[in-house]
Amino acid sequence: MTSRWTTADIPSQAGRTVVVTGANSGLGLVTARELARAGAHVVLAVRDEARGKQAAASIDGRVTVRRLDLADLESVRSFAAGWTGDLDVLVNNAGIMMVPAGVTIDGFELQFGTNHLGHFALTNLLLPHVTDRVVTLSSGLHRSGSIDLADLNWQRRPYSASGAYAQSKLANLLFALELQRRLSAARSRVRSLAAHPGWAATNLQGRTGSWVADRAALLGNRLFAQSDERGALPTLAAATRDLPGGSYLGPDGFQELRGYPTLVGRTASASDPELARSLWEESARLTGVDLPTGVTT
Repeated sequence: MTSRWTTADIPSQAGRTVVVTGANSGLGLVTARELARAGAHVVLAVRDEARGKQAAASIDGRVTVRRLDLADLESVRSFAAGWTGDLDVLVNNAGIMMVPAGVTIDGFELQFGTNHLGHFALTNLLLPHVTDRVVTLSSGLHRSGSIDLADLNWQRRPYSASGAYAQSKLANLLFALELQRRLSAARSRVRSLAAHPGWAATNLQGRTGSWVADRAALLGNRLFAQSDERGALPTLAAATRDLPGGSYLGPDGFQELRGYPTLVGRTASASDPELARSLWEESARLTGVDLPTGVTT
């Protein structure tokens, strides 16, 4: 991979269909815009259809808006059930960050349920349609995360907004790892990749419910963060470059905070195949969704 890969290097996406979750703003909107510009038909999978339509109006190219609430498994199932035809690329982009304690409609801790379980269910339900790859967004903050299989939903531990976020981002990487293992075992041509944006200024920050923490996050954005356009580059590279399954991309700069997309490392926990397998099995139990049988795409 070149050290200065940009959107100018995106190959033609003509004839391809891509779903981007959380595509109405931030990294998701940039991802959708650039893929549509390259010729893809991009489906904006968004919780708020009105905002999704506003975002779609700002994109040059073929776009469709469909409702998807990752914090509601019924919505996830409805989105997948309504899908017809091939899906070349699924970009699991949507997420929430360091929010106050809360639960999804199905009773899961809000960050784990939205960032991981919603995408876990969506991916497995759509997988029979996927022809090329699944790209799942993680974060450099996965490095501070840990997986407590006995308390994934923070029912026994005192809730930590940052801890729950880090756990969800570690779960994203473990999911991408185990998905690739299972696809390989099924001799599927579909690839599972992951990416993280570094420190990108988006609307994710500043929603902790704490005035002090929110102000600190916004100040950090102004001082240290790169733009959402730059932050989306690792996702776009993972979605369009010819890379092997299991690849993980992030910025090439100091501490992977900013820069151009490159292959990056992960923690030992994020590379643990047994932990990945156990998390998958527990995620399947919680959601009632698992890898479809006979996946040989």
